[in-house]
Amino acid sequence: MPSETLETEQHILVTIACLSDNYAFLLHDKASGEVALIDAPEAAPIKAELAARGWTLSQIWLTHHHYDHIDGLPDLLSEYPAPVYGAATDAHRLPDLTVSLNDGDSFTLGQTTVNVIDVSGHTIGHIAFFAASVPAAFTADSLMAMGCGRLFEGTPQQMHESLSKMDAWPNDTIICSGHEYTSSNAKFALSLDPDNGALLARVADISAARAEGRFTVPSVLELERATNPFLRSNDPALRANLGMLEASDADVFAAIRARKDQF
Repeated sequence: MPSETLETEQHILVTIACLSDNYAFLLHDKASGEVALIDAPEAAPIKAELAARGWTLSQIWLTHHHYDHIDGLPDLLSEYPAPVYGAATDAHRLPDLTVSLNDGDSFTLGQTTVNVIDVSGHTIGHIAFFAASVPAAFTADSLMAMGCGRLFEGTPQQMHESLSKMDAWPNDTIICSGHEYTSSNAKFALSLDPDNGALLARVADISAARAEGRFTVPSVLELERATNPFLRSNDPALRANLGMLEASDADVFAAIRARKDQF
């Protein structure tokens, strides 16, 4: 299945499968007709989706510099010469950057206001884009479905702080993360929290979705709060399972991340 679509009164959100397990996203603001692409793992499936819908690109938003999020950019720009938005702190690693963004900045896509949040951890300079009116957040390899990104550049403390920022969004926020890692993330979550009823139900849903070839991304923040161990470092049951009832939330997060790295 090359793409899946979620439509609201004001927006169309399209999830596009790229490479072996990446996702790119198109966000269409209905009132203006403007379209943003979030991350560009490869050009061909994105071009195909744009052509099928008769859309052009108004903006391109990049979350971070890793090749599997930017490699399709040159090819896309040759056909869709849209301004490219990305983190000012990562500008030296983001090709063709037009608009440099900092934590706390905002901009608009048509009538849609987009807030920029620094979510360093996976990389330094990783940003997320939050559009409250959708409501959706494009989190790439920071907050992920049932997980969080590996810490290639940042520290556990940085990632914990970044996840805490994202955990402040409303429950109904649609979390648009960068990879189809949910099944493996679910196995890890079960190893920490085998008696979590919400987690057990979600694992069954994930298995059914993947058996039918459906995406498990995007997810919803309320479900992440109930099942994603990286958002639950303050949960007494999970802390008890880890033998860390008296530890700080940040230390519990660090222990969970270390276990995931060895899983």
